[in-house]
Amino acid sequence: MKKLRASHVEQLSLALDPAPAISPSPPVRDPDPRARRALAGTDVVEYRLRRARRRTIGFQIDDDGLTISAPRWVTLREIEAAIAEKSRWIRTKQREWHEWREKRRLPQVDFADGAALPYLGGLVTLRLRADAGATRLAGSLAELHLALPHDAAEAQIRDAVQSWLQGEATRIFGERIARFGDRIGPKFTGWRLSSARSQWGSCTHDGRVRLNWRLVHFALPVIDYVVAHELAHLRELNHSPRFWKALEQLLPGFEAARDEIKGVDMRSLPL
Repeated sequence: MKKLRASHVEQLSLALDPAPAISPSPPVRDPDPRARRALAGTDVVEYRLRRARRRTIGFQIDDDGLTISAPRWVTLREIEAAIAEKSRWIRTKQREWHEWREKRRLPQVDFADGAALPYLGGLVTLRLRADAGATRLAGSLAELHLALPHDAAEAQIRDAVQSWLQGEATRIFGERIARFGDRIGPKFTGWRLSSARSQWGSCTHDGRVRLNWRLVHFALPVIDYVVAHELAHLRELNHSPRFWKALEQLLPGFEAARDEIKGVDMRSLPL
């Protein structure tokens, strides 16, 4: 049996890629058979073990907690020794992960008169106005007037806000797609809204693009990035260097917008 050397413990990473979002009330799941615990000094470290075809022990922290990838020939005792050795790093990175996640949570919305709603990277105030006639932006675009009485139920307000946001998404996304004009290419056959809880956009082999209507919570550069990202996939259905080159051609300087939305917890969205 091979002996574990210090060089075998080397991949330490803080995963900053978006994790798949789940619904607010996920179904009860069976315990993860990979879930384990190890003692590091006086601390109990919970982790998931994944056996992989590799030569080193890898540590990764994300929404699922600590995941350790290890070669099949490494024993549990050696893995636990590596955890004890890296326990300070693990605690530090777990704290950094939670802090990073919190910064990407959008403010929660109480669907009532006076609540603040994230819209295009800013905030608009909800106002119940029975005489409004229709839901519309007013007050120099700082207020969203809802055609509802002051005693409207929270569910009514939520439905009215969501309907308005979806209408705005249809208008705004259409305008953003039109900006790319002839750069889109002949493969583009159309687009539609998506209500997915796990991705911001998608595209199909037949040239159709889907865009998550919840993107209207974010500023226009972020929306442009997601739109351009999906349009670039019409050229390259992968994330190869050629794909990123195609994206750069569509949207030069996309990196800042990509980093802004990267890792946003979709479970924190108000709707």
